[in-house]
Amino acid sequence: MSRSTYLLTLLALCLACESNDSMKDTATPTEAPIAKKMPHTFQLHGLSWEDDYYWLRDRESEEVRSYLEAENAYTKAALQGVEGLRNSLFQEMKSRIKEQDMSVPYTLNGYSYYRRYEEGKEYALHCRKKSGSEEEEIMLDENQRAEGFAYYSAGGLSVSEDNSLLAFGEDTLSRRIYTIRFKNLKTGALLPDEIPGTTGGAVWSKDNSVVFYTKKDTVTLRACRIYRHVMGTPVEEDELVYEEQDETFYAYAGQSRSRKYIVIQCASTTTSEVRVLPASEPLGEFKVLQERKRGLEYSVDHLGDHFYFVHNHGAQNFMLSRAPERDPGIKNWETVLEHRGDVLLEGALLFNTFLLTEERYKGLTRLVIRDLDNVHNAREISFPEPAYMAYSAANPEMDTQFFRYGYTSLTTPNSVFDYKVKTGESTLLKQQEVLGDFDSDRYSSERIMVTARDGAEVPVSIVYRKGFQKKGKQPLLLYGYGSYGNSMDAYFSSSRLSLLDRGFAFAIAHIRGGEEMGRHWYESGKLLQKKNTFKDFIDCAEHLIEAGYTSSNHLYAMGGSAGGLLMGAVVNMRPDLWNGIVAQVPFVDVIHTMLDASIPLTTGEYDEWGNPNEEQYFHYIRSYSPYDNVIAQDYPNMLVTTGFHDSQVQYWEPAKWVARLRDVKTDSNLLLLHTEMSTGHGGASGRFARLKEQAMEFAFLLMLEQG
Repeated sequence: MSRSTYLLTLLALCLACESNDSMKDTATPTEAPIAKKMPHTFQLHGLSWEDDYYWLRDRESEEVRSYLEAENAYTKAALQGVEGLRNSLFQEMKSRIKEQDMSVPYTLNGYSYYRRYEEGKEYALHCRKKSGSEEEEIMLDENQRAEGFAYYSAGGLSVSEDNSLLAFGEDTLSRRIYTIRFKNLKTGALLPDEIPGTTGGAVWSKDNSVVFYTKKDTVTLRACRIYRHVMGTPVEEDELVYEEQDETFYAYAGQSRSRKYIVIQCASTTTSEVRVLPASEPLGEFKVLQERKRGLEYSVDHLGDHFYFVHNHGAQNFMLSRAPERDPGIKNWETVLEHRGDVLLEGALLFNTFLLTEERYKGLTRLVIRDLDNVHNAREISFPEPAYMAYSAANPEMDTQFFRYGYTSLTTPNSVFDYKVKTGESTLLKQQEVLGDFDSDRYSSERIMVTARDGAEVPVSIVYRKGFQKKGKQPLLLYGYGSYGNSMDAYFSSSRLSLLDRGFAFAIAHIRGGEEMGRHWYESGKLLQKKNTFKDFIDCAEHLIEAGYTSSNHLYAMGGSAGGLLMGAVVNMRPDLWNGIVAQVPFVDVIHTMLDASIPLTTGEYDEWGNPNEEQYFHYIRSYSPYDNVIAQDYPNMLVTTGFHDSQVQYWEPAKWVARLRDVKTDSNLLLLHTEMSTGHGGASGRFARLKEQAMEFAFLLMLEQG
């Protein structure tokens, strides 16, 4: 009997008590689909190689669809023995969610805005009340708009300055391509103005007559064109006000918090350029604040008669400067908050009389309130736990003496506070309600430092239910990302309780490629140092084993997108460390994707991964790209997920990877591919539908643990 068959047969017996549903018929897996080989030849830098599964790129092919559906059928059969457990997990996770719920309202331009959910419904209702009134106005009911669609996402909601019109974007394909629509909030009628092919957001002029929006390239989906639309005129007549010609840059339309300026932000991975136009002069011309210089990154906000810049000019960890509106170029940048070598300045939020800086120190976030006229007169908001996530919440108004922030940790549900600047007092406005018998005191969290092989100190955040024995026999799920400078903070998940209550520990490895430890942490985990990301993750796993948290027989790993690349790399490098892997929408065919400029995201990511048309990057990327480094060896049990309409990581990357793994791996462990045929990178769109995907992943892990 193969190990995969044994796992499923045993689990049918061992886990029957997990569900009220009967598991009468325990199906063993059918034969795994075998993808045919149709070699496609590549030649570059004096090398020639074959891609046997290149044909899977044809999205319109019925043969491709049939193959993906066969993989789905195989996965369904392979998991049939835990169908009852999956259903039980889904109901369990859903039961913790307060179905009738509401966000904390925020005030803007005379109205109080909030989002609420109704019992049994998947999507949000976006509502408002006029200040001093209790009469609710439903601006947008996503449930009504979603009817008839397998996927629905609304985004970019913005209200005109006179409070009478709503602009919103809708995506019904899951390709992150939105059609902007407009609604008269007085009559409830939709306007004839409809703008397809956008990023979803629209920015209003001061007089409500004009909106600016961003269109995507129809092939690469790169956001690169800014248009001006005069309300009531044909969309076909909209004026192109800016087009980003550099294929490594993106461009987006936005607005300063002062609402005085329309802003066009142009950015690549390492370089920025900002243009502005007074919102009161919507038919005017945009002007550049500071011309792009390679390696100069900056973001802009506005207050009074100055622009404020968070930038890295001579400041690896960023600093804050300002310059007068009349001449805002870099020669006039005046230091407001100097550079600090041990503190990363992640952002600055301007208010009329104070400043909030979001900082990162030794891997943890800090929120610091500073006097605007003396930034060194500062008060840091303190947080009690060893690992947590703190962030600026909705703060649209600048004339206030309150600052709103959010806080969560591995054991504390998401909480929203108002901070009174004059007294330093924080008031809890709302904490995520977890239904059932949840008690945060039942769980413990830790933050440890792991010494990587080159001496770097890597933070790891860990949570488990009290009573967890560090004797190497309990299961642990290690999560990682490590790319784009995105820091993975320790946050609460009510769904995760289903693993913790079944004996799992959950850990986040804050590996290089993120920015947890400062800008250098990111820079030492990208381009020609990318392998540090993978080595850090492996070193963290080995430490957790050595410290008794788990063993290789009980260690699991999970990552999505670029974190899926991490999964692919570490199973090639150290397949023996893991009992199971969950790779969500994994970016695993790095070399071929980065060689194809027609694929979304490719050209804009040369500064992250390198351009393989340059020989040194080609050889380095090819040395770690998971698809290119599959070899004849034993691999752990693996569940790989993707979405057919994914615009970020094309479905064929995980499909090709699984096909190649099946062809060459030497073990009989489970290798499952699940493709959501109606969704994209973010998975299902409904708040409950997403839980079904998590339930499948958790059931897979629990199945392996029982095996």
